[in-house]
Amino acid sequence: MTTSPDAGAFARLDRAKFFDAIRPLFAKGRLSQSQVDGLNRLLDAFFAYALILDRRHLAYILVTSFHETGQRMQPVREGFAASDAAARKAVAALFAKGKISRNYALPNARGLSFYGRGDVQLTHEANYVAMGKLLGVDLAGDPDRALDPAISARILIEGVTRGASLKGDFTGRALEDFIAGDRCDYVGARRTVNGTDRAKDIAGYAERCEAALVAGGMPLIAARLPGALGAAPSALVAAPAPGILSRLVSALTRKAA
Repeated sequence: MTTSPDAGAFARLDRAKFFDAIRPLFAKGRLSQSQVDGLNRLLDAFFAYALILDRRHLAYILVTSFHETGQRMQPVREGFAASDAAARKAVAALFAKGKISRNYALPNARGLSFYGRGDVQLTHEANYVAMGKLLGVDLAGDPDRALDPAISARILIEGVTRGASLKGDFTGRALEDFIAGDRCDYVGARRTVNGTDRAKDIAGYAERCEAALVAGGMPLIAARLPGALGAAPSALVAAPAPGILSRLVSALTRKAA
């Protein structure tokens, strides 16, 4: 599992206290080992790869997985399907009922299907191509790699924050657009993923998750600019393009000005 290259930031969250505080958010106030592993996975990925360690960003990322995975905290196929065939069937059923305008699970020329996968449902071949390029992973050639826990965590973080692309990759909106400085709009933050769907419910989850992070001693902000994207495992993520960190710092500086 990826761990933080910044021991100071990592040490400022007492995970035992965090888990004690977050447990009531889950069904029956319990956490399974799989849920604990999923939370640790996302915490590790955030501390390793997020450009700015904003406690509120982390809270929203955690509850996005909580909502999108049905509290599993592990990557899932669309419709919580157990197999590729079942996921394709679930999307086809949505199309047949008129709930979606196009059956995006239809296989391409290579027989690959691009239904939703991950902590957040990455859908459509073009999005697999784009995200794969950002992460240095051939998601378009093997879309099931979006179900790999480590890769899925990176997709979620890159998708909702201004990471390698300097924008939110799921919708064009990033958490920084809603949560920065004194502003914390957890309701609006849903626009980084899926418009306003269940926005108020998820905002409530985020408030409770942030309180749990506070209980664990995490500071509000712990910026880590040099090497902020973390030491990417060579098997997972290609090295950032030359100059990307300077571009990120410059963009943030302009935003703050």
